[in-house]
Amino acid sequence: METIIKTEDLHFSYPAVEGTTPVVLDGVDLEIQEGSFVAVLGHNGCGKSTLAKHMNAILLPSGGTVWVDGINTADEDRLLDVRRTVGMVFQNPDNQIVANVVEEDVAFAPENLGVPPAEIRQRVDDALKAVNMYQFREHAPHLLSGGQKQRVAIAGVIAMRPRCIVLDEPTAMLDPIGRKDVLRTIKTLNRERGVTVVLITHHMDEAAQAGRLIVMSKGRVVADGTPKEVFSQVEELHQVGLTVPHTTQLLWELRQEGFDVPLDALSDEECAQALYNLLQARGA
Repeated sequence: METIIKTEDLHFSYPAVEGTTPVVLDGVDLEIQEGSFVAVLGHNGCGKSTLAKHMNAILLPSGGTVWVDGINTADEDRLLDVRRTVGMVFQNPDNQIVANVVEEDVAFAPENLGVPPAEIRQRVDDALKAVNMYQFREHAPHLLSGGQKQRVAIAGVIAMRPRCIVLDEPTAMLDPIGRKDVLRTIKTLNRERGVTVVLITHHMDEAAQAGRLIVMSKGRVVADGTPKEVFSQVEELHQVGLTVPHTTQLLWELRQEGFDVPLDALSDEECAQALYNLLQARGA
């Protein structure tokens, strides 16, 4: 697959505070393949949101380089091309919703890009249908639930027709139902429309749904692989202060007691099957 985002020896520090310049990103080397679904997991302060903001040039490197579809994000003349390629969805949808009617809000970005009116109408309808919010197109955004607002914010990005969407903790302010709806929308965009998705999260269950999982700690990548591969590294994740899904934790504790169970049985169903196989093997 083609690489859509690449970082080379990426370093970043925010302006000095009280005489110190804390390093937020410390030599990050990554390649994100087009059409993939990647989750970036880590504690608050690990650098994952700062990394996200480099992916569409909201922030520029203090050192190293970020490439988006072969474009250096530091090239001011290509900034619009970068942001057409990579759209951003933030934690609080209220910070992205700018209009008093849902369909007008979704039309805002395409209008600013100079898209012809007839095409804007088509893009708005298409984007709202993609996030299952078309029936709310004439509603006032402030009357929607948190999950519905976030889906409208995602629709606003989809209407720009980006090839990649980076979502910076988009479910952090949502209840369980809203989280589920937003995650379903994200996965549908990836599977059915081929949109590259980079999901920034601190929720284990969300990270487990991606095709690839990157774990960050103190500005560095400390693990990178499929969710099954990464979550099987229980001791290593514990060392950087991260837990693992309950299924993996249970199986790891059983292994500590000498039971022969796999650590990559990540889903509830796989874990239940592993426990059933264990009981069968022991003649229970």
